[in-house]
Amino acid sequence: MDFFQEQAVTSSDKAFFRLRKEIVEGVIPSSTKLSETELSTKYQVSRAVVREAINRLEACNIVERKANVGARVVSLSPEGLIELYQVRESLEGMAARLAAQHMTAQEITELNALLNSQSDEVKNAELYYQEAGDLDFHYRIILGSKNSHLISMLVNGLYHLVRMYRVQLGMAGPRVTSAFDEHKHIVQAISNRDPELAEMLMRRHITYSKNNIEAKLQNSL
Repeated sequence: MDFFQEQAVTSSDKAFFRLRKEIVEGVIPSSTKLSETELSTKYQVSRAVVREAINRLEACNIVERKANVGARVVSLSPEGLIELYQVRESLEGMAARLAAQHMTAQEITELNALLNSQSDEVKNAELYYQEAGDLDFHYRIILGSKNSHLISMLVNGLYHLVRMYRVQLGMAGPRVTSAFDEHKHIVQAISNRDPELAEMLMRRHITYSKNNIEAKLQNSL
């Protein structure tokens, strides 16, 4: 599924979406130097289009520019993960608190339906939570906060980098079932309109996820 069901309007959009997808999924590995010439040939677009796509990816925090080096994919490191998840814990905890106050009854019903539809997937597959876009549990809660500044900070500023860590290092193994159970408790708190509990459970959930991915990063070093 396309991320947030975005529509590619221009050739620049298409290059941006494709490059972002390949970076997030690890097709283009972390720390890779990005060559405008090579990418323009690969995607069959002009270097100007590639340059614009790289600039947009820099704003998403998954590409960085360094003097005398140029643009490269960000590195995934334990230190970077800890910093990212510290911010994510705070912002998504706030999103869960606000969602408990502002999500409509229909949105909460749909969130419960999403979890119910995923229960068999959790039992039968290790690669849970890899879908982007509207099916993503966290994304729905972020939107449910109804706070445009918070949505922008998370969705446009941090979310793609979060997905890099999750997709490339994240949810295979025993953590899948426990994470799904945590999601159910968060939704229950939102359903009960309990903002304090929703925030606490979300913050704890993200801390557990951080610890899980951090251990995988350390093992891969």
